[in-house]
Amino acid sequence: MKNKYIESSSNLIKWKTSSNLIKYNVAIENMGKYIKDIKNNKSPEIIWLLEHPSIYTCGRSAKNDDLLNTYNTPVINSGRGGQVTYHGPGQRIIYIMLNLQNREKDVKKYIHTLENWMIMSLKQINIKAHTAADRIGLWVEGPKGESKIGAIGVRISKWITSHGISINIDPDLSFYNGIIPCGLNNYPVTSFRELGCNTKITEFDEIIKKTIKDFF
Repeated sequence: MKNKYIESSSNLIKWKTSSNLIKYNVAIENMGKYIKDIKNNKSPEIIWLLEHPSIYTCGRSAKNDDLLNTYNTPVINSGRGGQVTYHGPGQRIIYIMLNLQNREKDVKKYIHTLENWMIMSLKQINIKAHTAADRIGLWVEGPKGESKIGAIGVRISKWITSHGISINIDPDLSFYNGIIPCGLNNYPVTSFRELGCNTKITEFDEIIKKTIKDFF
């Protein structure tokens, strides 16, 4: 049986796509406004697709030792879960603002659903992704061995979700050398491009819009 959430009969999910780079602090501010409107029933649930300028973000479990050499790349504390990661051009950010009061108030199941949604989406372009019991994220077998292709970091406040997923389409992977991504020193990070997949970011958007119906 699929791990599927029942769609709210009163609120349909609204998709928002930003074609320009959105500064991280601007995205956080906007997410706060969206969440407030969702809470007050002034807005439907929202999934926001965007890209950020290069930045390192630190989740609530981040460790200073995982910042190795950030050079001139900004570092910012984030309210999401997880540790240190990189965001930048060529990476699809998927910010998900859902009201779990209308679905299932189960944090682990919500994260598991996000993982399965992305695994199915990646399968559509012949990328076989998997999860691991001892670490969050989306993993593939790449040219450097088992590698991370997607990160998940969420925040849930009063059962309304924010933050979400990042998928590496064609970012500059050298930025990951400046950190220990998600505190995992022994695992490389990969991308569609490194795996030889030519799917564009806009094409992947259309895929996740189709596959979501099996999960939310």
